[in-house]
Amino acid sequence: MSNDVMPPGPRASRRSPKPRKRRRGLKITLGVLLVLLLAAGGTVYWLYSQLDGNITGVDIDKALGEDRPEKLPTSGQNLLVLGSDSRAGAENKELGGGGGVSGARSDTAMVVHIPEGRSKAVAVSIPRDTLVTRPECVGDNGSTVSAKERVMFNSVYSQVGPACVVKTVEKMSGVRIDHYLEINFAGFKDLVDAIGGVTVDVPQDIDDKASGLSLTAGPQKLDGTESLAYVRTRHGIGDGSDLGRIGLQQQFLMALLSEVKSQDLLGSPANSYKIAKSATKSLTTDSGLASLTSLAEFARSMNGVDPASMETIMLPVAYDKIDKNRVIAAEPQAGQLWKAIREDTAIPEEAKKSPATGG
Repeated sequence: MSNDVMPPGPRASRRSPKPRKRRRGLKITLGVLLVLLLAAGGTVYWLYSQLDGNITGVDIDKALGEDRPEKLPTSGQNLLVLGSDSRAGAENKELGGGGGVSGARSDTAMVVHIPEGRSKAVAVSIPRDTLVTRPECVGDNGSTVSAKERVMFNSVYSQVGPACVVKTVEKMSGVRIDHYLEINFAGFKDLVDAIGGVTVDVPQDIDDKASGLSLTAGPQKLDGTESLAYVRTRHGIGDGSDLGRIGLQQQFLMALLSEVKSQDLLGSPANSYKIAKSATKSLTTDSGLASLTSLAEFARSMNGVDPASMETIMLPVAYDKIDKNRVIAAEPQAGQLWKAIREDTAIPEEAKKSPATGG
């Protein structure tokens, strides 16, 4: 399907990994952590400003206008979380191997639904190779881009920009996106390294010559470079398509959240600052979350969400009849899934089944 190639990276250690730390409830989320660590470290205002200035804000509401789905009928929230494969800049050049490659694509996309009560969450992954109808959008340069059918989902970001990705998701789902978060290659790698690595239970032996990733099945502690290769690998997983690696991405996300929450960050202000700096310097959000105080306020409202209770599913898809290398949303499953999210009700089991994977 897609032809992204990762540069060879170091092979993961085969030695016995450290025991996985016990998962704790999501009592301190990232936004709260960013504020508390500053107070715990006794830092001065310029330090706060440095972290606060790391966050890039995008005015999604202004770009999308009034033609949007209704907000949820409850106090629930919907977030669009993107992993960008931007190769701009020295750090991303090294990781992406793209050198002079410009632009970016939404390499990973999840609609995270937090129902009323904020005690659980559901993450719906949208396969990057899904064919969608891109609506008319206003691009980053202010020009209007006309609507187009049968566009690969992950190309919308590079062709028009993040606001158009939000609009595309809203049009295909009828779900109002309340907040937008994006992290790029370098930020992802640095965050994993800053917390000392993430332990994942590798489901099967992986020997991906395209990325240089070689892992044996079982618990493995991965550093930043290995983690990046892990969430991007698709060769040797499932059918070798994007669908096979979505499960790895979802698994890694849960492990990453649990690792961050299990660490005694307030006991080490220096390490806490390092993690906060890594988490913010490559973070882009909607303008409503583009500050530490806004992130902290939003994070406090999520204190009851436990990574262990977070459900991860894939948008039900079927292989396209014209291009077998692409997928389309499978009906009626996809419609049932989005309807449940719009109404903030339980997602039917039937809506979680994807014909393309036989699940």
